[in-house]
Amino acid sequence: MVDVSAKAVTRRQASASCRVLLLPETVAQLAAMPKGDAVAVARLAGIAAAKRTDELIPLAHTLPLDHVEVEIQPVAGGVRIVSRVMCTARTGAELEAMVACAQAGLALYDMVKAVDRGAVISDLRLESKAGGKSGLYQRDAAQSRLR
Repeated sequence: MVDVSAKAVTRRQASASCRVLLLPETVAQLAAMPKGDAVAVARLAGIAAAKRTDELIPLAHTLPLDHVEVEIQPVAGGVRIVSRVMCTARTGAELEAMVACAQAGLALYDMVKAVDRGAVISDLRLESKAGGKSGLYQRDAAQSRLR
């Protein structure tokens, strides 16, 4: 692990996103999948995963998360998952935001696989981060490698 003991404790925020490509009929019935409400389960899975990032990523620091939110929005071709994480710490919360999206996507896949085996999780990426010495990062369209 990187030694962060000399770094200042500051307010940290990070946002990440990913997409889950689904059939239109799958998107239309997300709240009524055979296993239950896919959106609710995916949101909870993402929040729970963010809180356990240090157990999943070998060199990640344990962070005292103040807030985690996961939104799942229908978009053309499936859904977009967006997470936002906030904490007051010596290191950033980028991994926590990305883990939240990844796990929400996996949970959503698990919920829909009985009706849409072709679902694809794609485009996992950091959207923004704020706080700490490096300051603000905001992805813009020019930086996007995957659209």
